[in-house]
Amino acid sequence: MLLHKRVELSGHAASIYAVCCHNDKIYSASGDKFVAAWDIIQEKQDNFAIRTEFSNYSIEYLTETNLLIIGTSTGAFYVVDVINKQELHFIVQHTSAIFSMKENRLKNQLYVADADGNLSVWNSLTWELILFLPLLVGKIRKLLVVDQGESIYLACQDGTIRKYDTRFFNEQLVIKAHKEGVNCMAFFPNKDQVLISGGKDGFLRVWSLKTVSCVLELPAHNFGIYQILFFNQGKHFCSISRDKSIKVWNSVDCSVIQKIERKQGGHSHAVNDVCKIDEQTLCTVGDDKRLIVWDAKF
Repeated sequence: MLLHKRVELSGHAASIYAVCCHNDKIYSASGDKFVAAWDIIQEKQDNFAIRTEFSNYSIEYLTETNLLIIGTSTGAFYVVDVINKQELHFIVQHTSAIFSMKENRLKNQLYVADADGNLSVWNSLTWELILFLPLLVGKIRKLLVVDQGESIYLACQDGTIRKYDTRFFNEQLVIKAHKEGVNCMAFFPNKDQVLISGGKDGFLRVWSLKTVSCVLELPAHNFGIYQILFFNQGKHFCSISRDKSIKVWNSVDCSVIQKIERKQGGHSHAVNDVCKIDEQTLCTVGDDKRLIVWDAKF
C-alpha cells in the first residue's frame, strides 16, 4: 500500500500548523492569522475563512455542535459556529501558545494544553472553566482522550507521557519516553494497550501499557516527529517530521513501506500535521504553506 498525491492546495501566506476534517471540508490553521476551509469534492478553497488576531497553532472540530475551536500563539482560543459562520466566544485563560486541544464527547468537556505545561478543562456546552492545572512538564504537544472518555494522555516536553483520569484529574501513570521531549503519540487500534510515541529525538517507541515497558524502538526520522496517525482500519500508520518527510508503516511489524520527500511529490519544508479524511485518504500540511491530499492505493 502506497500514498499517491491526489491534489495540492495553496492559499495561505505562512506556515500551516494544524489541520482537521469534517464531512467534505478540510480546515487549516496558519501563522498568517487565518483559518481556511477547503472543499474536498471540488478540490479548492471554500469562501469560508476566519480572520484571527494571532497566529493559529491548533484546531479542533466539535462534531456534535459543529463548533470549530482555534488555539493561538498567545494562549487565547476562539469558539466559532461553523454553520452560522459566527464567533461565539473569544476565551483568554492561557498565556502561552496552545499546541493541542481535544474534545471528550462523553463528558461534554474540552481539554486545552499550552507551551508552559498548563492544562485547562472546559464545559463544551456552557464554556465555563472547570479546572486549570499547572503541571510543570514543559510544552504539552499532544492530548489523547481514551478509555471511553475516562482518561487522557499528555505528550510532554520533559520527556514523559502522562496519564490522568477525567473525574478527579489525578495522575495515574508516568512513562519516561523521549529524553529530549515527546511530541506525539497514538494507540494501536488493533492491539490491546499498546501505545506508540514520537519524540524530538526522531525516534518512534512502542510501549506496552500492561508492563509499562518499551517493546520496540525505531530510529524513524532525522529530526523531531510531529504526528502519528493510523489509517486503513489500523493496518497502517504514517509519521510526519520536521525533516520534511512522511513515512508510511505497516502496523503489524512496524516496517517502513514508503518514504515521501519533496522529490516524490511531498513537502519542501517541515511537515507539521496530518488528518484523516477517511480510512484511505489523508491530508498533510507544513511550513511550505501547502496542503496535500493523499490517496492510499494497494
